[in-house]
Amino acid sequence: MYVYNQRRLPASKSKQSTDGAKKRMRRISLVLLCVALLPQLSSFADELPIASDAQLKLHNRVAFTEGPVWHPSGNVYFSDIANSRIMRQDPKGELHVFRTPSGRTNGMVFDLQGRLIACEGGGYGSNRRLTRTEHDGTITVLAHSYQGKRINSPNDVTIDSKGRLYFSDPRYGIRSDLEQFDDKGRAVEGVYRIDDVDKVSRIITHEVIRPNGLAISPDDRYLFVAENVNSGDNPQNRKLWRFGLTPAGSVVPGTQKLLFDWGSDRGPDGMAIDQQGRLYVTAGFNFPQSPGESVKKYKAGVYVISAAGKLIQFIPVPIDMITNCAFGGADRKTLYITAGHKLWSIQTNTPGHVAWPPSK
Repeated sequence: MYVYNQRRLPASKSKQSTDGAKKRMRRISLVLLCVALLPQLSSFADELPIASDAQLKLHNRVAFTEGPVWHPSGNVYFSDIANSRIMRQDPKGELHVFRTPSGRTNGMVFDLQGRLIACEGGGYGSNRRLTRTEHDGTITVLAHSYQGKRINSPNDVTIDSKGRLYFSDPRYGIRSDLEQFDDKGRAVEGVYRIDDVDKVSRIITHEVIRPNGLAISPDDRYLFVAENVNSGDNPQNRKLWRFGLTPAGSVVPGTQKLLFDWGSDRGPDGMAIDQQGRLYVTAGFNFPQSPGESVKKYKAGVYVISAAGKLIQFIPVPIDMITNCAFGGADRKTLYITAGHKLWSIQTNTPGHVAWPPSK
């Protein structure tokens, strides 16, 4: 379709004057409207999970950071996977080795008695088990097999208000030593619940191809699962899922709901949840990683997502391989973030949900 360029006749001086007066009145009205809205806009800004002027703080660096967890003593524990160590940052910011070798520990959480739970992963120097460090320093193995077969590579762990543990069991990298298969010979990378030592139940089998980070809603009604397939079959399954939970801690059939999809960009890794039920999900890259992870839309950072799947806020992190995050601080308003070889933190407006110690 062609559009002809028509020259418009100049308006009369009286009409120009009238039009100018109308424009001035519209500008004045717009200014008055903005002034009237300022308190509401300020109130809306205050409701953001993280203030717009909040700054990332760099703490320490090691080889490869993961699994941050805060202790009420002021210590922050995190994994140095590449060196098979669990690190402890004291309240002064000084770094100490808490445990080595750690069996290539990945995600961690404190149980309701304040004992450190660790996902000892797969690969060279790993233990492929979930452990608990007792108060006297001894190690208790909570899970190393399911139905007589070794588990794959415990990746991340969370806990509900009753003290039940949930861990993901994917396998990244070499898969020749996998033992978990279904009756059709398909590899199982599942999610498990631990009710007690060696009392393990599989609650997700194939609903998620390769589960990673986990979180439980503050009311125990929902389990959130990060799916991150970065190679092999279905390489673009990089999604955040929500499942309903029964009071016994099992998945309610038919409740799986897709909350967010990162497409071909780097998908979700670890996550934390605040007291309002909003998720803080680590994902994205600043630079593409060949051959399978792009940077078409989602940069490296923390994605704040509602329980219904709405993206609320994004906190950029200036380094790739952002892996996990956890709330801490006396007021639970410090979000600790592991990315690359560094530990970061940022202050939040909303306190995080931390199972232990319970908030006052």
